[in-house]
Amino acid sequence: MAPRAGQLGLHGLLLVAAALSQPAAPCPFQCYCFGGPKLLLRCASGAELRQPPRDVPPDARNLTIVGANLTVLRAAAFAGGDADGDGDQAAGVRLPLLNALRLTHNHIEVVEDGAFDGLPSLAALDLSHNPLRALGGGAFRGLPALRSLQLNHALVRGGPALLAALDAALAPLAELRLLGLAGNALSRLPPAALRLARLEQLDVSRNALTGLGPDELRALERDGGLPGPRLLLADNPLRCGCAARHLLAWLRNATERVPDARRLRCAAPRALLDRPLLDLDGARLRCAESGADARGEEAEAAGPELEASYVFFGLVLALIGLIFLMVLYLNRRGIQRWMRNLREACRDQMEGYHYRYEQDADPRRVPAPAAPAGSRATSPGSGL
Repeated sequence: MAPRAGQLGLHGLLLVAAALSQPAAPCPFQCYCFGGPKLLLRCASGAELRQPPRDVPPDARNLTIVGANLTVLRAAAFAGGDADGDGDQAAGVRLPLLNALRLTHNHIEVVEDGAFDGLPSLAALDLSHNPLRALGGGAFRGLPALRSLQLNHALVRGGPALLAALDAALAPLAELRLLGLAGNALSRLPPAALRLARLEQLDVSRNALTGLGPDELRALERDGGLPGPRLLLADNPLRCGCAARHLLAWLRNATERVPDARRLRCAAPRALLDRPLLDLDGARLRCAESGADARGEEAEAAGPELEASYVFFGLVLALIGLIFLMVLYLNRRGIQRWMRNLREACRDQMEGYHYRYEQDADPRRVPAPAAPAGSRATSPGSGL
């Protein structure tokens, strides 16, 4: 019985070893798998990859495609069926566990409606550094679990039409927490982004925002005392004039909601160039008169900052005067000697002038007047 039990135990171990040694799902062509396909896939860059790979393992959690030439993300590009087929054929769920999708630097210009259908678990999507020109209003409609969307440096070339499409595309993302729109030359905040009820952070740094108006600031607040989203605003060309009073007051009341508030600096007017916004006095910000500048450039009236500069200038002059007096004190003996020599030289010079004056004024040294010519002739009776 003992040998038979040993054989059964050995047979069980062999079955377990065979089960554990089953090969994992292969990596897709031109992709690398790290820690197994279900953990991380990174697809190699290259012009040959013109659409997302179709043979990604269904248990993949993270997919990264960087530096490819995708150009167009068609409808259901990551769903089951043929990516080039119609919606009915591509309605399947092929990657039910995919949690993070990174598609940066892929030359993507068009994202069609439903491009991300079939990704019910996707929580993070990164489309940064793509030259987007067209975005379908339903591009993100199949992402009910999306928490993070990064579109940094991706909207510059699309113009106003792309920004309008972005408003429509953001509308269904009710669970979105993080939205990255940095480096897109935005001159205003997307209205749809301000209406996202669960948004926790909005990154609009490195854009073309000259300020935030009262309506935008009100839209950043939440009803019922709920905390509003954090806002990243650094590296925007802020105009520090009368229109900036609302933003300045809001920043001072909600500094913790703007982590980079200390990095906000003025780009106009010239008098306030590169001045920190939080260091300004909001009550002294005024709009320039219309005749002063056709563009209505704004300036700040002279205030405590200017007075402080005058005080500093006065202190510098006082320090220079103190150094000069110290130099005089340390060289007092030499200065006294120089003054004594100068006084003696002046005295000698004055004595010389006085002597010559006395010589010129002595009557004995006045020469006799010359006799007339006829007075030298003698008379005939003189005997001479």
